[in-house]
Amino acid sequence: MATELKNLSRYNPDEIISAKNYRFAIVYAQWNMEITQPLYEGCLHTLLKHEAIESNIDLYQVPGSFELTFACSELTKTKNYDAVIAIGCIIEGETRHFEFIADAVANGIAQLNSTQSIPVIFAVLTPSSQQQGIDRAGGKHGNKGVEAAITALKMIAFKNSIQNKK
Repeated sequence: MATELKNLSRYNPDEIISAKNYRFAIVYAQWNMEITQPLYEGCLHTLLKHEAIESNIDLYQVPGSFELTFACSELTKTKNYDAVIAIGCIIEGETRHFEFIADAVANGIAQLNSTQSIPVIFAVLTPSSQQQGIDRAGGKHGNKGVEAAITALKMIAFKNSIQNKK
């Protein structure tokens, strides 16, 4: 594993824009809630740490990771958000179901990013075991939810830099 013994949630806070002028939608899957809940909490706390206004952060739950694409698609159409963050966890099992779901979700989010004007952040874990998921949801490898919040802020800054050059 490339992340072995690394905490990938470390970043330089001085390089991150303030979140206070932006609106966020966080969508998280209820399936594998023991992993998605800490991911959501890490994301929320990080946005708040970077001055997001709590009333500018909307939370949505969907039954599973497969439903993230539909929810994110609907949220990007509202134009009420500066970023949408999709949080899920698909744990590899004994059947090919894992492959179909993981591919569908990744491709769906990628398609939204290429067709919508709002960044949709992919924070969907695809671990081989529940323990690997726990390790990336606040465990020894950090919290992917923290990384998703930082990615959202970086993508908003990127979009702003392009708009400022027009």
